[in-house]
Amino acid sequence: MYYSVALIAYIIDRVFGEFENVKFLKHPIIFMGDYISWFQKKFYKDSVLMGVVLTLSLLTIVFVVSLFFSLFDNVLVQGFLASFTLSSKMLYDCVKDIIANEDLKDKRFKISMLVSRDTSDLSNSDVNKAAIETYGENLSDGVIAPLFYLVCFGLVGAYLYKAVNTLDSMVGYRNEKYEKFGKFSARLDDVLNFIPSRITAILIAILFFSLKALFEFKKYGKKHESPNAGLPISAIALCLNVKLGGPTSYFGKIKNKPYFGDGVENIENNDVLKALSLRNRLDVFITIVLILGVL
Repeated sequence: MYYSVALIAYIIDRVFGEFENVKFLKHPIIFMGDYISWFQKKFYKDSVLMGVVLTLSLLTIVFVVSLFFSLFDNVLVQGFLASFTLSSKMLYDCVKDIIANEDLKDKRFKISMLVSRDTSDLSNSDVNKAAIETYGENLSDGVIAPLFYLVCFGLVGAYLYKAVNTLDSMVGYRNEKYEKFGKFSARLDDVLNFIPSRITAILIAILFFSLKALFEFKKYGKKHESPNAGLPISAIALCLNVKLGGPTSYFGKIKNKPYFGDGVENIENNDVLKALSLRNRLDVFITIVLILGVL
């Protein structure tokens, strides 16, 4: 049954995305974000323990709610609900929109909506680099990982994963405020993304027909401070023959990130388009796998 739900969810997300034009629908991830923000305002402390309480309380709420909806024995209903855990269309549209015109100021603004790095002084190449990194990393977080947990554990698994991933995106930063408070959720996110990130990197390499990426993405990916994020980023860098990563400004301070890949450093709009060309191949591959699972 889970393959059927995943197939329907993937098709719905591919066609309709986030349903942003449907005013009466509020995305479930927004509810999660609202709860995290409320908890911080009420109970924030610079401690690991309060971060654990935040994580476990949110997971409990999400578990109960998603378990209730999973009791509806209808694959269409569950597929619709599961589609909210995927972000394939939104990711593609957001990254493509960055290079929709040549105005650098506009590109900087659009990429600032997707990344936490400082964007005000980015060059065109830097914006394109950030766009490709975002696309590679979020193919794992927004597509492969939720699909993986949806197929393995159903609606409950997909929503629990998204809860942890949302926590990580909001409080999982290594800075003065969140170093302790977000530590538990960040480590849990690392655990949950361990398998999906590696699946994503392998799929990128295979679907770009790149043996070099297939055999070398681990060499570069392990340099990333995250045990997972660097793997799909490195795979896509090797496939595109570009060099991602490098010194990056966050909150006014330069962070000397390692380089991922060994290609050219000047990244053009066409490189972003080439990265986005992966989507159709990935759609075909995922659809075939899910159909075979149903059969």
